[in-house]
Amino acid sequence: MVVTAGGSDNIIHRMAMDDPVPWYKKPNLRGLYWLLFPTTIGIEMTSGFDSQIINAVQIVPAWKEYFHHPSGGYQGILASSLPLGSCIGLPFIPYVNDTFGRRWCIIFGSTLMIIGSIIQAFSINGMPSFPSLDTPLTLSGVMYIISRAIIGFGLPFAIVAGSCLIGELGYPKERPILTSLFNACYFIGAIVAAGITFGTQTIPSNWSWRIPSLLQMAPSLLQVCFVFFLPESPRFLISKDRHEEAFAILVKYHAEGDPDSEFVKAEMAEIKETLALEAENSKQSWMDMVRTAGMRRRVVIGSLLGVFTQLSGNVVISYYLGDVLKLIGYTEPSFQAKFNLGNQCWNLVSAITIALVVMRFKRRTMYLAAIVSILVVYVSWTICTARFVSTKSTVAAKFSLFWIYAYSPAYNLGFNALTYTYLIELFPFTQRARGIAIFQFFGKAAQFFGTNVNPVGTKAIGWKWLLVYCCWICVEAVLIYFLWPETSNRSLEELAFLFEDDHLKERTTRVVEKTLQADEVEHATETVPGTKYV
Repeated sequence: MVVTAGGSDNIIHRMAMDDPVPWYKKPNLRGLYWLLFPTTIGIEMTSGFDSQIINAVQIVPAWKEYFHHPSGGYQGILASSLPLGSCIGLPFIPYVNDTFGRRWCIIFGSTLMIIGSIIQAFSINGMPSFPSLDTPLTLSGVMYIISRAIIGFGLPFAIVAGSCLIGELGYPKERPILTSLFNACYFIGAIVAAGITFGTQTIPSNWSWRIPSLLQMAPSLLQVCFVFFLPESPRFLISKDRHEEAFAILVKYHAEGDPDSEFVKAEMAEIKETLALEAENSKQSWMDMVRTAGMRRRVVIGSLLGVFTQLSGNVVISYYLGDVLKLIGYTEPSFQAKFNLGNQCWNLVSAITIALVVMRFKRRTMYLAAIVSILVVYVSWTICTARFVSTKSTVAAKFSLFWIYAYSPAYNLGFNALTYTYLIELFPFTQRARGIAIFQFFGKAAQFFGTNVNPVGTKAIGWKWLLVYCCWICVEAVLIYFLWPETSNRSLEELAFLFEDDHLKERTTRVVEKTLQADEVEHATETVPGTKYV
């Protein structure tokens, strides 16, 4: 059954959309958005940086030599140790995020990523610790795996808190664009990593891979330096009974300093009432995620979304592009590095373009268009690759390159542009951190699975491994069609009871209407001196 966001009057959303003044003409809001980039929106740069670091360094001869030419299972664990670390850390994220606030959670995660990057860059060689199936695992390999696990442990703390903070600070009119740009920043990190590794791969020493590994901490340094210039989430402050601080933040950024703003008064009333209703039905525990039918459905959708974002064929390109290019005859490291850099630049262009138009389309429509497009790309890519393997046709090889490039806009249309926009809209405030943590858990578990299985599958059956993804993507399309609800054109508070009884939505709406009516009466009293209202 398809669910749409309805049942209560979307007052806050309409008021925001009716605001004729664009964000760039509002000094306070403009300053907030500029500050969001290095502190929150840029967090995903670390994810993108990592995907290309582990992808690009596998092309670097010095890295291969230092780690004894890893392949198969050893190659897989070097890549998958990061998502493994993420899975270990995810259960603790809601407690840090909801106890100490979004900003401290970002600081905690970013600090861990800085520590992990330093260990990764200075992995030292030594005698084999124990053998793997394919390659002896040296001390350097152990350090590399542990360092990436530390980075992985810290990354979701920053991602969950950052995505929450963007959605909870942004003006409702621009919120979907901001959360879409959050994921698009993945490709900024990927481009920087690919470019740095391309430039350092000719260095005749281990610094050819140590330099990019060390620079992986750059986005985290930005967050540590600037995050406390950013205000805390008003919703978090209200949940801690710090109402005056929350109101001051909303006044400053959503009303440009006007304490009499009708919009801010209505927004404040809606947030307070919604959080109170959520508190009545929540015990702030993991059991809340399965206590009601509505929350169980949210968990199912969030879990599937986590799996789909990692197992829709993207890990093959992000982590093992070199192996994919070898299948179609492109074995030269220089070509692979250039192609990788070009692909990441194209990824960024398509991701930002889609993020800027995300407000024009419904969420379900974009997800369905994305998964169908991905299926078309994968089937076509598989056919071209199979054709090259059987005939060595250069035309088939070039078409394979085209389909690899075509994959990014297909994927970005839904799984990049909408992921955090959708998650923030799907889960209510009291369970938002847990909901995004569940998404991250299943996403990182799927990434761990994919990064381990892909090199083994490619090595065992070659191009036929792509057929597995073609079949799986069909399953994804069916699940999205039947399970994904529509969430567009509503405020976060209006979506808090998406799957619940309408009377909860109506109760919040009545509070907002009373606030607006009281404000109208107050203005009328001021306009007509001496008039009394009983």
